[in-house]
Amino acid sequence: MPNEKNLDYYMSLPYREVIESSPEGGYVATIPDLKGCITQAETLTELVDMIKDAKMCWLESALDYGTEIPEPTSEAHDEYSGSYRLRIPKSLHKELAIRAKQEKVSLNSMTTYAISKGLASLK
Repeated sequence: MPNEKNLDYYMSLPYREVIESSPEGGYVATIPDLKGCITQAETLTELVDMIKDAKMCWLESALDYGTEIPEPTSEAHDEYSGSYRLRIPKSLHKELAIRAKQEKVSLNSMTTYAISKGLASLK
């Protein structure tokens, strides 16, 4: 069946991932649309692989047990593209690039983490 909703189908969907620093050290990532899908790691580099693995395990389990799998909320893929232009001072760009290199992650991942952490502090 070409339209079968299998693991590959669900893995390809743009689920929103939330990354926060853990009070105990390291980082925690969750996928809010997949209740209970959570993982943690010491570095952002490890977290990227860990959240993908946690998502796959969650989806495999749901498929095995016939659990209903929610698709990403409409705001995750209908209203927002996940991309926008942002102009920042050269000094901030440099700081982000250096930190990303130290953590062995992309500049995009580091920026996403920094923005997420900043938003969390506004709550």
